[in-house]
Amino acid sequence: MSQVCFVCGKHPSAGRNVSHSHRVTNRWIRPNIQRVHAVINGSVKPVNVCTKCLKAGKVVRG
Repeated sequence: MSQVCFVCGKHPSAGRNVSHSHRVTNRWIRPNIQRVHAVINGSVKPVNVCTKCLKAGKVVRG
């Protein structure tokens, strides 16, 4: 499944884990993407949307 939000375009980004002893390892920071059925241009389509956009009401679910 694509990890990109249909509304805001949020996608995974790279980051680093830093331990207490300052050992550094690479990691991915992934957004919480959900597959929902939304009304797009008058028709219902399944889209990938992040939970922040769902909570903010930027998507009309159908």
